[in-house]
Amino acid sequence: MNRMNPMLLIDFYKAVHAEMLPKGISKSVSYFTPRMSRVERWDKVVMFGLQGFIKTYLIEYFNEEFFGKPFEEVIGEYKRVMDAALGAEAYKIEKIEKLHKLGYLPIEILALPEGTLVPMHVPMFGITNTHPEFAWLPQSLESLISAESWHPMIAATVGYTYRQIVNAYYDKTCEDSVPRARALGAFDFRGEECTDSAIKAGAGWCLSFLNTATVPTIPYLEQMYACDCTKEPVAFGSPSTEHSVMCSNYAMDGDEETLLRRLLTEIYPNTSFSAVLDSYDYWNVIDNILPRLKKEIMAHNGCMLMRGDSGECVEVVTQTVFKLWDQFGGTVNSKGYKVLDPHVKAIYGDSITIQRCEEIYRILEENGFACSNVALGVGSFSMQCIEEDGILKPFTRDTFSSCIKATYCEIEDKPYPIFKNPKDGGFKKSQKGCCVVYKDLSFKDGFTWEEACANEENQLIPVFKDGKLLVEQNLQQVRAKLHNGNF
Repeated sequence: MNRMNPMLLIDFYKAVHAEMLPKGISKSVSYFTPRMSRVERWDKVVMFGLQGFIKTYLIEYFNEEFFGKPFEEVIGEYKRVMDAALGAEAYKIEKIEKLHKLGYLPIEILALPEGTLVPMHVPMFGITNTHPEFAWLPQSLESLISAESWHPMIAATVGYTYRQIVNAYYDKTCEDSVPRARALGAFDFRGEECTDSAIKAGAGWCLSFLNTATVPTIPYLEQMYACDCTKEPVAFGSPSTEHSVMCSNYAMDGDEETLLRRLLTEIYPNTSFSAVLDSYDYWNVIDNILPRLKKEIMAHNGCMLMRGDSGECVEVVTQTVFKLWDQFGGTVNSKGYKVLDPHVKAIYGDSITIQRCEEIYRILEENGFACSNVALGVGSFSMQCIEEDGILKPFTRDTFSSCIKATYCEIEDKPYPIFKNPKDGGFKKSQKGCCVVYKDLSFKDGFTWEEACANEENQLIPVFKDGKLLVEQNLQQVRAKLHNGNF
């Protein structure tokens, strides 16, 4: 996205609300809350992405594109757009001028720790102004905050859901030493809405897994969550062929065997890799070509992962495991399940929905195989929708009805709890007044701002104030919070 004045990152109506608020208003408080779940298996959502948003927009973006630019340029650009699209008489420019002259963003955010698994209806973070002349500002930022917040949280929740499936089946069938964080990988980059979306979805995924094909997720996590891929496990990729590689070599060699032998002996003699094998006839490769390459495979200092990419993926993956066992054998682990020889494994690059993941693991377990015999890939489909009872449910802001609603204000130093409670609104009823979230993730509203902040039990703690990040969590801490120290 081309950079612009961040005060233009609003819905048009946000430009006129300052003049509509009660006269004498000096403080407003709003909360970001998941109000309901439209997914049956989810009644909680992972708190994630706020720190990245704060660093990107409330600090870097505002400093570089608003406070760090000349007054005339900032105000001139705002007026140019608003005058042309909204009308010069419809809004007041003075509030934008005052904000620029102030020189910092007079905002405070109180939040639950990232990595918290938050129940529906519980506020995840609150936002308020710290300067009495800018009570209009918290809700002015609503559109930007909402647009940047809901997708990373859903992606993190998707990853957490897969991780719970992995944990359950690995507990049954795999040695405890087998890393669960390497069981699945994300292959969603090309199918996300845009590059920014792919990067942030990848970051959410990496709270629960290490494998991803999205390279820019690593520098994003390093910049936003204080980690270093050269010193700790942030995320890992893997060498893999694709159809252009397989087909171009087939065009020259007239077979697939030549390239596979070269991969094993010349290109990756000491490195594990995956090879997509269905460009023409997957089962011919498995049944006929692999036996001819057995000597090279067994001498290979690594693992060759056999990748299907078409057909019914549950059958392809599970049958591949059974055939590899027949050809290459393996061992039986301490829990009584078969583990393939370490030189071979089955992989499916994407298309692994939650249901397919569960079915693959179930079939392997029922047939006496450890679930670690397969590596599974999650594509953009599963990052953007879920199928339940035959109904396809796309992920949007409304998946959890995530919203930012004003619940409290102060007018001439007097506190006023504010709320919405539509007669037929159901889940749209908001909190009333300021909130305290307790350690068990229950909450209570009805407080003044001073009372909520003074409550020592309140898990909503200040993380940002007046342009400064107050609390910084690193990736390791977020993972530990989400997985109770068992990442």
